[in-house]
Amino acid sequence: MATTAQAINSLPSGLGVFTTLPDLFFIPELVFGGLVWILVASTNVYMENPQGWVMFVSVFCFVFTFLWLLLFMMGVNKNNSMWASLDVAYHALAAFFYLSASVALAYVTTVLGQINLGNEILFKYYQEDIAAVVFSYIATLLYAIHAVMSACRWKSL
Repeated sequence: MATTAQAINSLPSGLGVFTTLPDLFFIPELVFGGLVWILVASTNVYMENPQGWVMFVSVFCFVFTFLWLLLFMMGVNKNNSMWASLDVAYHALAAFFYLSASVALAYVTTVLGQINLGNEILFKYYQEDIAAVVFSYIATLLYAIHAVMSACRWKSL
């Protein structure tokens, strides 16, 4: 049975994924990534902006994180150091992608906030974009923490 004390030096499988660090971050990553995806998809695009990149990042990371979670649950990793290094690489890449998407979305949201906010519909999209920016930065933080903790685990294998 895996515990959080064992997480730093072994790769979990099965339901042990839900009891070990850094793998405990899978669920919040999926939740906040899904929220970014939903919020960005529900807004209209009024000007040229990087929402396509934000959608790509949120959908890619959501799908890949879910698949990664399933692979860990099925025990495909077999406590192998190659899987640990892939875990570090994926979460570091996801953190970098989310950081770039967060910065771009924050910029566009700032510009949108300077446009006529007297329009109620535009203001609604502005509020959704603000929420998407906040959730995107939270997802960035979760992926970064997961990457650092996975690197510590990889180093100890």
